Amino acid sequence: MKIVFLDRKTIGEDLNLDKFNDFGEVVMYNFSNPEDIPERVKDADIIILNKAPINRDTIGEAKNLKLVCVTATGTNNLDKEYLAEAGIEWRNVAGYSTDSVAQHTFALLLYVYEKLAYYDNYVKSEKYVNDEMFTHFAKNFNELAGKKWGIIGLGNIGKKVADIATVFGCDVSYFSTTGNHTDDTYPRVELDELLRESDIVSIHAPLTDDTFHLIGADALSKMKETAVLLNVGRGPIIDEQALADALENNIIAAAGVDVLDVEPMREDNPLRKIKNPEKLIITPHIAWASIEARVRLMDIIYNQIKDFLK
Repeated sequence: MKIVFLDRKTIGEDLNLDKFNDFGEVVMYNFSNPEDIPERVKDADIIILNKAPINRDTIGEAKNLKLVCVTATGTNNLDKEYLAEAGIEWRNVAGYSTDSVAQHTFALLLYVYEKLAYYDNYVKSEKYVNDEMFTHFAKNFNELAGKKWGIIGLGNIGKKVADIATVFGCDVSYFSTTGNHTDDTYPRVELDELLRESDIVSIHAPLTDDTFHLIGADALSKMKETAVLLNVGRGPIIDEQALADALENNIIAAAGVDVLDVEPMREDNPLRKIKNPEKLIITPHIAWASIEARVRLMDIIYNQIKDFLK
């Protein structure tokens, strides 16, 4: 049995993957361009990948291939029709990063909500040394208790965020991006109402035709001037130019995003011009990537292969 990892570096070089040797020969590549893949998988029985494209052009000559494992939930990079035609099974992984993403959602929020960048810099720039008072009040911040939190996409992660927000004392409501989701724990509202009423709006939805640029200039204009927008779903759900304009023109107070329209970030990304850390924090798609979540992810992949081979 031969297993080929096509983009091993995307799950972190700090993980020990020696246990995959239990299944036979293991070959690992840090990254694989589409043109690299045919040669690398031609004699593979199983391939493990994150973002590498899997289709007739890339795996059409892999005559031994039996299973494709995706180290992620999204499978947009798989040509499932071709895989079915070729009799090749595929697996993905869901639910492994719920706690990690929910935690990061609050990290993004509290960074901008409590003006932590300003206060950290105030102390480290020595302004607090021998200050007049024991407290420095220059930047106001608010309690979360009593605030309205609107969630776009109440799946596993959205529900976890909702539960934590409730512990903080927030009044939570949600918008279903499909219109089919119902959860009796929290009130479901239409998007316009959620945007108008919420003090915090967090996005936890998948990218679909219905959610592409769901939050654009019109949507942002409906939000409170004091509102904070968080995106830990998919980058293209937000129109980044519209968000940059909204932040520059004080349409909303602040934003925290872990996902971008194009990743890694391109030079022409309009959010690059927002330098004020009190208005915007961007993290490089790390919400899912706590060490516990990544270990859990690869444990699931290992067991998927083990079960398949049985």
